[in-house]
Amino acid sequence: MSFHATFDCLWCGDPWTVRNPGDLEGWALLCGTCLGRAGSNAFLRRRLRTALAERASAGSAGPAPSAAGPAAIAPAQPGPRIGAPHAAFPDDWFLRRGPYERGAIHDTAWAAELDMVTRWLDDLAPVARIAEPAAGVGFFSPLLAARGELHCSDPDGAALGRARERLVAHGLLAHLHAADPWVVPAGDPVDLVVASFLVGRVRGAGLDTAAVSLRARLRPGGTLALIDLHPDPAGGPPDGIAWSWHEPAVLEAALARSGFEAVRFTLTGRFFLLGFAVAA
Repeated sequence: MSFHATFDCLWCGDPWTVRNPGDLEGWALLCGTCLGRAGSNAFLRRRLRTALAERASAGSAGPAPSAAGPAAIAPAQPGPRIGAPHAAFPDDWFLRRGPYERGAIHDTAWAAELDMVTRWLDDLAPVARIAEPAAGVGFFSPLLAARGELHCSDPDGAALGRARERLVAHGLLAHLHAADPWVVPAGDPVDLVVASFLVGRVRGAGLDTAAVSLRARLRPGGTLALIDLHPDPAGGPPDGIAWSWHEPAVLEAALARSGFEAVRFTLTGRFFLLGFAVAA
């Protein structure tokens, strides 16, 4: 189907007008409420997947949002200082190349657990809108952009440029914004927030403020997916980045105080902590 700015929802029949050119509703011909239910309805899920494919194939010829390059990324807006100064993790850190090589045994274990993280993300149900604060170089962004309308942000414009290159290489689109990861953007709340290697930048009482910021981005019933580091002598953040290791019980309590429920955490093994929570 082609893009329609105004239509009657294919599922509930309600009239709907999109807010921005390229909104997924206009490709799926589903209202925002029905599109948000795609994770639990087979027909809506098929429409979402078809809409994502059609919007991507339209590319710059259609009214789809663009994966903006560095020159098109607006300057980051300052926000409250919740954690340590932000620095994006480089590709070499994810891939254990160059200065981040730790030997064959370590690097093989690291790659296996990083693959567990990507499979965990891949198991998340498709949704209408996804926010990825502190997306950095976009290591997980293509996977997310294939599951919903993705809004990536990071204070580092150069890192977002790398994220753009990664998305373009996969033939995917996303909205890219240079922004403080703790400033809640204007606009409607999203269905899924993926916060990777973000809460470890927060110390002490700032954890509650950070959890409130993440909750404020989500609609009621929306989900939060957290990816963080588990203490390991050789598996920490890149050199020069201050880090705080949070026990799962501490994170769970902060999320519960901030309006989340059904909080659960799992470990991949040595290196990664995965968290899931629902906005009450």
